[in-house]
Amino acid sequence: MANDELILLDFWPSMFGMRLRIALAEKEIKYEYKEEDLWNKSPLLLQMNPIHKKIPVLIHNGKPICESIIGVEYIEEVWKDKAHLLPSDPYDRAQARFWADYIDKKLYDTARKIYLTTGDEHEAGKKDFIEILKVLEGALGQKLYFGGDNFGFGDIALIGFYCWFHAYEVYGNFSIEAECPKLVAWAKRCMQRDSVAKSLPDQHKVLEYAKTLRQKFGLE
Repeated sequence: MANDELILLDFWPSMFGMRLRIALAEKEIKYEYKEEDLWNKSPLLLQMNPIHKKIPVLIHNGKPICESIIGVEYIEEVWKDKAHLLPSDPYDRAQARFWADYIDKKLYDTARKIYLTTGDEHEAGKKDFIEILKVLEGALGQKLYFGGDNFGFGDIALIGFYCWFHAYEVYGNFSIEAECPKLVAWAKRCMQRDSVAKSLPDQHKVLEYAKTLRQKFGLE
């Protein structure tokens, strides 16, 4: 598939876009990266994702694949000869999808409350966020990665949030490592991979972005 045209519409702080960047890097697939301005979305983004109008969108030979987890599965299916991201066992594959779904349904909206709300909602967001991380830490258990000994689908689903941890800690006034040491150890292990290290932005740059969001919403 050397002649394939592959374009990724993305936004640099997006933990969802990071999933596709990591998956593509793991499989050593070349693509064209197009940075989107989410406050002024491009005609291409609106054309390729008319339903949700969100990034990331992977465009393969002119056809859009929307939603990040679906995109990672697509990359796995199309380029199946390199770096397997999903386990071969059907049950293990179902488990990997379950945890990715859990992360999507629980983590993002809860985490946003830490830096974009105040008062009771802010406190509830902090409490819920730590509880979700503890559930994920329990799922990790004593394993090196969510799928066992090999980096894969579950890790890709979660690791993008790691570069946001510093911002969550600053605005939540807590230590994630103190609450979930095994999860942070897992994240540091993932960061030793080139595919992850090169796909995640610097945590201080993310903090600055969170600050601009707070200003935009009148919280600073």
